[in-house]
Amino acid sequence: MKPLVGISCCTKQFGIFGMPNHAASDTYVRATDQVVGAVPILIPANGDKADVQTLMSRIDGLILTGSRSNVQPSLYGGPPHAEGTPEDPARDAVTMALIRAAVACGVPILAICRGLQEFNVALGGSLHQRLQDLPDRMDHSTPLQPSARVRQGKAHSVRLTQGGWLHRLAGTTEIPVNSLHNQGIDRIAPGLAVEAVAPDGTIEAVRAINAPGYACGVQWHPEYDFDSDRLSWRIFEGFGEAIRARQVAASAAAD
Repeated sequence: MKPLVGISCCTKQFGIFGMPNHAASDTYVRATDQVVGAVPILIPANGDKADVQTLMSRIDGLILTGSRSNVQPSLYGGPPHAEGTPEDPARDAVTMALIRAAVACGVPILAICRGLQEFNVALGGSLHQRLQDLPDRMDHSTPLQPSARVRQGKAHSVRLTQGGWLHRLAGTTEIPVNSLHNQGIDRIAPGLAVEAVAPDGTIEAVRAINAPGYACGVQWHPEYDFDSDRLSWRIFEGFGEAIRARQVAASAAAD
């Protein structure tokens, strides 16, 4: 049987009456289907109603998705967001608990964009709220426009840590990435290692070095171009390999 991969959802309003929905982009579902080789399971943003223990007993991997909403500053001791900044406290309540539980029990994690920021905060790090407001930082956000090719296209390069997880996947020390975020890592959480850095010093990828299982994250969106970009494909493929390796180890231990 195929493994089950949990995909974090956001709270979003759809339809003419703005009804609340639990949603994740189709790109994560397709990457899970086509590259990870797993069955995608959408995890609702149902706040303190989430049964994390049951989820951990059923899923074999966890993808933390991107989103327009920002992680609540109260979770990392930051000042309140500027008025109008989108938040999703119900999602935060689920993902913070999921991340800590997944790390503790070795369920493989792939954190993407907002997911990377959640990953850092859940393990004790903090965030910059708007990188573009900081001196000597690039504007890492992409203007909202109809053209997906422009929105999701490569925006800048990142330098990969020599000998690290991404360096081994890419076979090079510098790669181009897309960029669609305002928040970014400020203080890196204990136990996380930097895997990639933008030209302005912004941390673009991390890896948990003391976790019992695979736990990695990137600030960009490999799900946008996994079908045309070799490294994006390898990121999801490597995640799938980690899931299956954990299954094999669990099966051997049970024999």
